[in-house]
Amino acid sequence: MNGTANIRHDVTLVTEHDVYLFKEGNHFRLYEKLGSHPIDVKGVKGTFFAVWAPNAREVSVIGDFNGWNPNTHPLRVREDSSGIWEGFIPGVNSGTVYKYHIVSSHLGSRVDKGDPFAFTWESPPRTASVVWDLAYDWKDEKWMEERKKRNSLHSPLSIYEVHAGSWRRVPEEGMRSLNWNEMADMLPGYCRDLGFSHVEFLPVMEHPFYGSWGYQTTGYFAPTSRYGKPQGFMELVDALHREGIGVILDWVPSHFPSDEHGLVYFDGTHLFEHADPRQGFHPDWKSYIFNYGRNEVRSFLISSAMFWLENYHADGLRFDAVASMLYLDYSREQGEWVPNKYGGRENLEAISFLRRMNEVVYDSHSDIQTIAEESTDWPMVSRPVYLGGLGFGMKWNMGWMHDTLDYFSRDSIHRKFHHNQLTFSIWYAFSENFLLPLSHDEVVHEKGSLLNKMPGDEWQKFANLRLLLGYMFGHPGKKLLFMGSEFGQWREWNHDESLDWHLLEEPQHQGLHRFVRDLNHLYSRYEALYRRDFEIEGFQWVDFHDWEQSVISFLRRGENEDDLVLVTCNFTPIPRYNYRLIVPKEGRWEEILNSDAPLYGGSGVGNYGGVTTFPLPSRENGYSLTINLPPLGVVFFRLMGLEK
Repeated sequence: MNGTANIRHDVTLVTEHDVYLFKEGNHFRLYEKLGSHPIDVKGVKGTFFAVWAPNAREVSVIGDFNGWNPNTHPLRVREDSSGIWEGFIPGVNSGTVYKYHIVSSHLGSRVDKGDPFAFTWESPPRTASVVWDLAYDWKDEKWMEERKKRNSLHSPLSIYEVHAGSWRRVPEEGMRSLNWNEMADMLPGYCRDLGFSHVEFLPVMEHPFYGSWGYQTTGYFAPTSRYGKPQGFMELVDALHREGIGVILDWVPSHFPSDEHGLVYFDGTHLFEHADPRQGFHPDWKSYIFNYGRNEVRSFLISSAMFWLENYHADGLRFDAVASMLYLDYSREQGEWVPNKYGGRENLEAISFLRRMNEVVYDSHSDIQTIAEESTDWPMVSRPVYLGGLGFGMKWNMGWMHDTLDYFSRDSIHRKFHHNQLTFSIWYAFSENFLLPLSHDEVVHEKGSLLNKMPGDEWQKFANLRLLLGYMFGHPGKKLLFMGSEFGQWREWNHDESLDWHLLEEPQHQGLHRFVRDLNHLYSRYEALYRRDFEIEGFQWVDFHDWEQSVISFLRRGENEDDLVLVTCNFTPIPRYNYRLIVPKEGRWEEILNSDAPLYGGSGVGNYGGVTTFPLPSRENGYSLTINLPPLGVVFFRLMGLEK
């Protein structure tokens, strides 16, 4: 193709109403209008291109189809002050590689940019966008019909966190990562067998630097092409859904990288980011911060969230680094940040954006969940916007995670002096809809794997890890576990390598793996363990005072007053025989899970299937229960009489 006659400016997908909504910040499906779209115009097949570059003097489409010549296919700016440049190029179809050549009005600078709305990109280190048709024949109707219940806050949510590039690799082919289709053949069955309800992927959105794990995003509308084409990722989501497993995607609205082909200085000016580096540059990650007060940027980000929910059937979005969005002084010293209009440190534009985002998402898709990784005590993160909250469905409980891992890292002889690290979390456990995360962040940067954090000899390490996971599943809140922890990875996670699957050939790792499976199935079987996760009525201490022996015991309650599960944890390697508890209900208490069972690698201290209460003296309330507590063990009992 040569000459500008091969581009038409009389074709558009963008209406006046689209422009109005875009400039107002209320266009939530911009991906249908901007970007590249293969269409048929009266029998002529080609691609419509549209890009927002209000401060550009010239914009053209370049690619293999025109020898990357910026003079061949110039776009025309609309006459409605939208800043949108557009044009239809006949003969350019799905699979065409392209960029936008932008000449800025600011000093006439020239740059080649990828398409912010591209549906797929070249595989890194190449940086061009690719025209693509997202047509796919979904087969997950049953899941979509049922997912409101599956994603409900009253349902058992046990999430397996996965990094796509390092879950499994192919040793016969130079240890390459699995592609999307190969993962679709393996991951769903594995998660179903282990009993996880959901998979959460570290960001799958296109990112130039593999070592960022996806948290430095350039393609907000494209799964990374490292593992295949968009339909391959759709097949993976589809396969997980057909196995009854939900899909949560990490999503990064907090910052974006400085790569030249990305969003930064997009039209030669600070278009997506703040111009003032005290507001627009992140000192920790050396990345750029979105200008949440700009309506067009809000439309861009909300459209990205909606895109993954609608085009990839995602069941939830986990918002990364929310704290960095909420505070203007996040990781900044005095003088390095700009106060809000009231003189405070709160980022009012980001707060408004997050609230609006959650309103829009839940209004359109009431059967999904948004989850905030928010590491401070910001109030009402998971409370509705109409009550003054941020509107998220759940919030990561970072306080529980830090206190618990610190406690478990201590030698058992010292734990009695830190008993409050176990009990403190209940004081605030119901102030938010908390999710308990043992995530990727806890097994990198020389922090060691979960197994290697545990003190003691090898037997004690495994016993401690089973105890940690059992305590976690008994504690109020939904659950998240990073890949590899379910079988006891010794090494901390390395994104350049596969998990150490060969460890499953060893008995102790097999035992831990089986315990996680049985724990997940126990959790989903008994409503008392999940139904009232966010209600104080769903929890009752039995005894939290026994710091001397490092033992805690508590009840999880269902909606029926007799639907009770008793959880008792012994955080020392000393078995406690004939340990006495006072419970509120008379009868037989069945032992339903014991982390010290020999099939898990334990020593076999147990209760022969269950124990029976006996009356207390008349001056005392409740019934006495005498149990055997295994070393470094957790035991679950349920009050018999309610069949599940």
